[in-house]
Parts: sequence; structure tokens; C-alpha cells
Amino acid sequence: MNTKSINIQALAFIGDAVLSLYIREELLKKGIVKANILQKKTTEYVSAKGEVKILNHLITSGILTEEEIEIIRRGRNNKKDSHPKNTDIITYKWSTGFEALLGYLYLNNIVRLKEILKEIEVE
Repeated sequence: MNTKSINIQALAFIGDAVLSLYIREELLKKGIVKANILQKKTTEYVSAKGEVKILNHLITSGILTEEEIEIIRRGRNNKKDSHPKNTDIITYKWSTGFEALLGYLYLNNIVRLKEILKEIEVE
């Protein structure tokens, strides 16, 4: 699949689902089984603010390649006029970039995706 021709928002859509599933699985492994608690804990990670926190850790740790950072920039720079009311536009754009990276890796390099996901400390 030629992901360079896929709309960046579509990659972010897939990336959001990938991250959500990963976080939910990790929380279940930690013994959190009540749905309302799972939802609350998942939102700590799968939200614009939570995703930017993860992204900042990945960047400062030097885990991401230049190619991966470029995908994030493409997602961040995507022209989108609206954003959720509970976060600012800058945070939203960075989180969209991170989701786009996850979507890209899901479609192109599942091994690398797993490496990056393992860097997320789920508590």
C-alpha cells in the first residue's frame, strides 16, 4: 500500500485506533477490568494531551528516526481548521502527527510500531 498517497488524516484515524487498542490491552494486563476505570485510564493516554506527552518522551529519548519525525511533521502541518474544545490547536496538531506516525507504521512496519509502543509506560 502506498501510504504516501493516503490522506494524513486517514493515517491519523488508523493510528488513533492502534494506540487505543494497545493502551487498553496493557491496562487489562495490569488487572484493570472494570469498564469505567478502563475508559478513564485509557483517556489519560489516548487524548491530545496524553499523546503529546508520549510523543515528547519519544523525541527527547532519541527513539524516533528522522523519517518518523518527518511523518509527524506532515501530520502536524496538515490543514485542519477545527479542534476539540478541551485542548489547544498546537497540542491537537502534534497529537495528530503522532497518530499519523502510528497509522503509517501500522500499515508499513509493524515491527517498528511495536518497538515504539513498548516505549510507552502504561501505569
